[in-house]
Amino acid sequence: MADEPIEELGGKTPLQYAETPTFDWLAKHSRLGMLKTVPAGYHPGSEVANMAVLGYDLDESFEGRGSLEAASMGIDILPGEMAMRCNLICIENGLIKNHSAGHISNEEAKVLIDYLNEKLSDEIVSFYPGVSYRHLLKIKGGCKHIECTPPHDVPGTPFKDVLVRACSPDAEPTAELINSLIIKSQQLLSEHPVNLKRVSEGKDPANSIWPWSPGYRPKMQTLQERFGIGSGAVISAVDLIRGIGLYSGLQPIIVEGATGLWNTNYEGKAEAAVKAMKETDFVFVHVEASDEAGHEGDVALKVKTIESLDRLIAKPILEAANKMQEPVAIAVLPDHPTPCRLRTHSANPVPFMIYRNGITPDGIDEYNEFSATKGSYGTLEADEFIKEFFKI
Repeated sequence: MADEPIEELGGKTPLQYAETPTFDWLAKHSRLGMLKTVPAGYHPGSEVANMAVLGYDLDESFEGRGSLEAASMGIDILPGEMAMRCNLICIENGLIKNHSAGHISNEEAKVLIDYLNEKLSDEIVSFYPGVSYRHLLKIKGGCKHIECTPPHDVPGTPFKDVLVRACSPDAEPTAELINSLIIKSQQLLSEHPVNLKRVSEGKDPANSIWPWSPGYRPKMQTLQERFGIGSGAVISAVDLIRGIGLYSGLQPIIVEGATGLWNTNYEGKAEAAVKAMKETDFVFVHVEASDEAGHEGDVALKVKTIESLDRLIAKPILEAANKMQEPVAIAVLPDHPTPCRLRTHSANPVPFMIYRNGITPDGIDEYNEFSATKGSYGTLEADEFIKEFFKI
């Protein structure tokens, strides 16, 4: 939800402009600061940022997005196998129109992924359906030393300019294989009945795959092993976050109607979080809606998602926390900025606040990208935030 000042909002960010009484109450009773969630040398992806929020050393633990999502999907990554996120995207006149095929439905996407499996899978290549445009490609013997471009980073770019490139001679066969799969998928998907129907309805077709973020099975200690906390839960509509949660030792909680978009089931997520607060020691609640609004460049929608987050999730969680008989700590933060102007992620530090019983607040009246720079935490990085949250 972090962003930049926007002219149509009077020079305010969406977080400054939005009506956020719960966030502002928390700010008045919290300590604030900025958190660097994208270490030097890493791409500002959600996989990097969320692992950083939880304090993981990415040089030791990071193995790409695909392997994390595989864990959430119940797909094992065996020795010698490489996993990749595999988007269904829309290409128009040779240009990447969007990274989501117009936010294709789960049902339509599954039909297309099953079709690609029928036509393209073999003893080396296999596809696995996920949620909406987010799917998985697994390659036996694949080499991860390839340069892949996240499709949400390059809307409007000729797809041929951002095909996979090998970073070493050993990776050449893998790059060639993936690029051939992209071209073959375009030939297969262009005339598929699902896409013909979408076009007739004025929707963007899912007329290409786009694999990216390769890696092997990650080696991650759980939060229990690292910090000695007890049980924990993760609540998200996104396979990536649930996968990080699983490797972190958190139990995924599936909320019906959680979509990862502006129309997600906010109330259901809040209800699940409150229940989990009473049953576990740590709850990681992730909401994707503001990120997707940023990718769309939709300023009004981004403001709406922030207000929904404040009113429908933060408020009931705070009310429940203040009624509990045991101490509760609450942290609020984005994983990374997704500025509407850029329509993709940036690596700038994000504002955070930590509220807990008995804390001495900073006396800051509102929560946003600028007020947090005045907070007493200053700018944290690496595992400093999560250690502070757990008071390690």
